[in-house]
Amino acid sequence: MWGNMIYLDNSSTTKQSKEVTEVMIRSFEEDFGNPSSLHELGRTVQNRINDVRGEIAKSIGFSDSEIFFTSGGTESDNLALFGVADARKRDGKQIITTKIEHPAVLEPCRKLEKMGFEVVYIDVDKRGIPILKQYEEALNRKTILVSVMAVNNEIGTVLPIEKMAEMAHDQGALFHTDAVQGFGKINLRGCGADFISISAHKIHGPKGVGAIAVRKGSKINAMMLGGGQERGIRSGTENINGIIGFGKAVEMAYDGAEHLRLLKRRLLEGLKSEISDIKINGSEDETISTGSILNVSFLGTRGEVLLHTLESKGIFVSTGSACSSNKKGKSHVLSAIGCSEKEIDSAIRFSVSGYNTPEEIDITIEKTKAAVAGFRKLGSFR
Repeated sequence: MWGNMIYLDNSSTTKQSKEVTEVMIRSFEEDFGNPSSLHELGRTVQNRINDVRGEIAKSIGFSDSEIFFTSGGTESDNLALFGVADARKRDGKQIITTKIEHPAVLEPCRKLEKMGFEVVYIDVDKRGIPILKQYEEALNRKTILVSVMAVNNEIGTVLPIEKMAEMAHDQGALFHTDAVQGFGKINLRGCGADFISISAHKIHGPKGVGAIAVRKGSKINAMMLGGGQERGIRSGTENINGIIGFGKAVEMAYDGAEHLRLLKRRLLEGLKSEISDIKINGSEDETISTGSILNVSFLGTRGEVLLHTLESKGIFVSTGSACSSNKKGKSHVLSAIGCSEKEIDSAIRFSVSGYNTPEEIDITIEKTKAAVAGFRKLGSFR
C-alpha cells in the first residue's frame, strides 16, 4: 500500500527497522517469563533486559544501574519533573525551562505552577538558542531543577545543554534534558545532565518504550507505585519485548549520521535554489542544527494545505509536533523564535532518516516546487 511513498516525517516517528522486528519476534516467542520471577525463565529475561540497559548506558555515558525503563519520552519527562519536584520541594520551589520545549515538559511545568512551584521560561533567539544571560539571571540557590531539550523537535536546533548544565550545577540545581530528538543524532556523553529522557520509536525502534537515565545521587521520587520494578523508580512489569527491540535500535542508532546531514543539505540547497520567497526557520549552521530536521516557511501558501497536497503525491511531511498537532493554535516554537503569522501558517517540517535516499529528496524538491507554484498562481493565500 505504501510502497512508493516518501516518508519525511521522521521526527514524529520512524519506521521500525527490519532488524528490530526480527529480534522482537524472537523475543515474543521466547521471552515470556516475568523478569521479577526467581526461576530461570525470569532470570533469563532479566539478564536480557540488563544487557539492553548496558547498551543504553554505554551510548550516553551513564552506568548500567542508572538506566530505568519507561513507556516512552513523555513518561520519562514527567518522571523527571514531578519526581524531582517532589523529592526536592524542601530545597526550593523554582524550576527553569525554555519556551520551546516539547509539551511533555511544558504541560508538567504548568501543572507544577498550579501546585505552588515557580517556573521560569527562558526566551530563545531566532535560531532557537536560549538567552544565556537571562538564564544566568534566573538561576539561584532556590532553583531545584532545570529542564532543557537537547534538540528541538520542530526546528532541529541543538541547544547548549553542556554549558547550561554546568551553570545549573554551580547553583546547586539538577539538570534534565529531553533528548528524545537528540539521541542517535548528537553525542550525549559528557553533556553534564543528571537526567536524560529517550524514546525507542524515534530511532527505528518500537513504540511504547523509552528510558530515563538518573545520575547516581540525584534526588528523585517514584511517581508510579506498585511492585517496585526498576529498583523502585518505575513500578509495573517491564515491556520485555519492547525493551529487546529498543536494544537493537540503540545498537544501530548512531549509524549513518553523515548520510542524514548530506540528505538535509541536499534538501535545503535544492529548496533554496528552486523556490523563491522561502524562509528557513531555525539555523542553517550545521554546528548548531541536527542533520535530520529542516523547517521551511513557503510564503504565499498554507502549511496544512501544502502538507495534504504533498501527501496526495505520496510525500509525507509535517507542520510541526505530531504530539500536539490535533490541538488548535499556532506553533509555540516558531512563535518563540520570532516568526510572523504568515511564516508560521506556511511552515512545513521535513525530517529525514537513514531510509531516505538522494533520489527521494530530489523528487520532494520537484513536487514541492510544483505545489508551491500552483498555490501562488491562485494567489488565494497571500
